[in-house]
Amino acid sequence: MNFRTDLALERQEILGASEIEGVSSYSEHKNNVKITSINIENEIGSKKIGKPVGRYITVEVPEFSKDGEIFDGRLEALAEELRKLLPSDDGTVLVVGLGNENITPDALGPKCAQMILATRHLSAEFRESLGMPSLRSVAGISPGVLGQTGIETGEIIAGIVKKIKPSAVITVDALASRRLKRLGCTVQISDAGITPGSGVGNARATISSKTLGVPVIAVGVPTVVDAATLAYDILQGEKNEIDENAMRKALGHEVEQMMITPREIDLLIERASRLIAMSINCALHPDISAEDILSLVG
Repeated sequence: MNFRTDLALERQEILGASEIEGVSSYSEHKNNVKITSINIENEIGSKKIGKPVGRYITVEVPEFSKDGEIFDGRLEALAEELRKLLPSDDGTVLVVGLGNENITPDALGPKCAQMILATRHLSAEFRESLGMPSLRSVAGISPGVLGQTGIETGEIIAGIVKKIKPSAVITVDALASRRLKRLGCTVQISDAGITPGSGVGNARATISSKTLGVPVIAVGVPTVVDAATLAYDILQGEKNEIDENAMRKALGHEVEQMMITPREIDLLIERASRLIAMSINCALHPDISAEDILSLVG
């Protein structure tokens, strides 16, 4: 069955092999989280996993719907993993919140963008007067979606990149998972870019280092599960013999096209966007405490 998922970790699990040619991985527990790093090294590994060449870091955290704490190690862990992917120079970083704020499961990016500490407009003298001379130049934007603007998101970002010439772009977007248990407790970070809408079958232009000419770091949290994938997973878990064609026929075309999201999705998005935004802020401004940053962004 063609499982719909944006997570490289789940793609690896689907293959069920301990070793995959062209793919290396390792896991560790640190600061109240589990971190799994998957490195797709070449086109062979890319074809097997079904994801572009690059690094994919999955950080499993306590469930957002049950625990809103961020100062228990998870914030530091995420910021550290993000910092590893950032360019070594101190140039401007553009943070882009992808998605539609009017659709709750897709509002992660826009809500995250609202909490980004934007500093590009601040002069060096003003930063000195604030007592924060090390503030990095950061710009943030939430470009909306094609149906709202009539412009491809990738085109908007490319235009901004051409104008302000950032050293890197960080995108934040909601993702799709194949398992309910990963909704609201998983963060994926990747340097391979992102194809907005791919998880829900509405793929747009890819946003990556190849299309923008600068490093692109994609951060996402799974907020939906494809209905057909979920049904298959539940039946498989019950160890039944599954006739995929019969299952799809029983579901019907309309149900098969549905996406499932948790009932507490509002809380999930609120807490996830806060954690992601603060992780990005801390990664970009390592000389400023998380508490001070939180007081600046609210």
